[in-house]
Amino acid sequence: MKILLTGATGYIGQRLLPLLAAAGHDIVCLVRDARRFSFPETLPEALAARVSVAQGDLLKPESLAEVPTDIDAAYYLVHSMSGGNNDFFQQEQQSAYNFTQYLNTTTARQVIYLSGIANDHDLSVHLRSRRAVENVLAEATKAKLTVLRASIIIGSGSASFEIIRDLVEKLPVMVTPRWLNSRCQPIGIRDIMFYLTEVLDNDACFGKAFDVGGPDVLTYRQMLLGLAAERGYKRWIVTVPVLTPRLSSWWLYLVTSTTFSLAQSLVESLKNDTVCDPARSISQVIPHEPMSYRAALALAFQRIEQNEVVSSWSDAVSSGTMRQNYMDAIQIPKNGMFFDRQCVPFTRPVAEVLDNIWRIGGDRGWYKTDWLWQLRGIMDKAVGGPGLRRGRRSPSRLRAGDPLDFWRVLVADKPGRRLLLYAEMKLPGEAWLQFRIQEQEDGTHTLEQLAAYRPRGLAGRLYWYSVLPFHGIIFKGMAKNIVEYKAQVSAPAVHA
Repeated sequence: MKILLTGATGYIGQRLLPLLAAAGHDIVCLVRDARRFSFPETLPEALAARVSVAQGDLLKPESLAEVPTDIDAAYYLVHSMSGGNNDFFQQEQQSAYNFTQYLNTTTARQVIYLSGIANDHDLSVHLRSRRAVENVLAEATKAKLTVLRASIIIGSGSASFEIIRDLVEKLPVMVTPRWLNSRCQPIGIRDIMFYLTEVLDNDACFGKAFDVGGPDVLTYRQMLLGLAAERGYKRWIVTVPVLTPRLSSWWLYLVTSTTFSLAQSLVESLKNDTVCDPARSISQVIPHEPMSYRAALALAFQRIEQNEVVSSWSDAVSSGTMRQNYMDAIQIPKNGMFFDRQCVPFTRPVAEVLDNIWRIGGDRGWYKTDWLWQLRGIMDKAVGGPGLRRGRRSPSRLRAGDPLDFWRVLVADKPGRRLLLYAEMKLPGEAWLQFRIQEQEDGTHTLEQLAAYRPRGLAGRLYWYSVLPFHGIIFKGMAKNIVEYKAQVSAPAVHA
């Protein structure tokens, strides 16, 4: 089959793509910016040959004119957790409408949508939007709609898992809002992938909506305590009625790695019970025994420990503060810029230095005065930025589009010995950080570390000069330590 996959750079899409390719399907990935779609490069050659890319923006219907129409099915995995206002609601409906109009020009027989369980009353804006998108997609004249409605998805890198993990690992005692008593039916990411592939071209699923969930119905309080038990922690939870939704959003934002807009959407949605309706259970059509909550947790931690996290919620551009067309910044401007360039010659193997560059940030740290980087992250978080808590998807691998603490990877060219980062932190301007290894005429090598900043107005210039005294300490020491750093073999890596 020839399948159109939207949301191919998102958490679900990145995991679904290789499964569809391995099943022998030809996949067309619809993305807003083809430059940030490097995922096929990580696939085996035989699978990558089945993947092609089409560029288009669902909010700009004219941009869909060149998207192939000779498709058999489509996955609609476009979701926004950017907020709970009217603009957000309307934007989701407009995207779905434009996609439906495109579908009507194709040969597609089926469109598959991953939605949210919405069996409660007085639904949040986010859940109401999911239901409204279902209604729009159902209006397609040719493609029959199949909807999978899920509650909390548990898997390495999922937003729900990372938030629960943050709360449990960082807070021995939690003072929590009342929504911790709401009930949900969590499901493992592996089971979601199973259902998404099994409903494809399944006549029994055409024109139907199904609730999908694991075997456990839990309160969010029980989920927190379940993760604590899985990790061997003792945790105490105190529920209080005084935390308003806004205060709850700030609490979640400050304690976890989530953004404030995502925290806001989650908190509003958590007031609703998200439990499967047996009358709509997918088991009636596709028999399957999903894994338990504890089993899904154990698998998620296993993937993290084995460095096999395929995708993360923070891969999405909306996980930070950057504009959607951030790949326009792939070349560092030359005019109106401030630069800090550090060059360090070295004679040790290039592969070792390159490995140090590729492991920067996250648990490894920034090789110099980590406490200053952490302070900068706290300051960024306080003004609505992502801070350092997003970390990185993998401790050793990078690809274009990856989040890296409060940076975004623009270029990760290991053969070309170049890594380029773009700042997602809150700044009165734009900032880049580039690492390159260059070979000299005498056969030795030099690490060039370039920090570049383009100020925005007077505030931008004042910001640069205010941090300038720290540059001599941070950037010079960082470049030197990247060249000299040697990881301990018998113990976990520590900050330099």
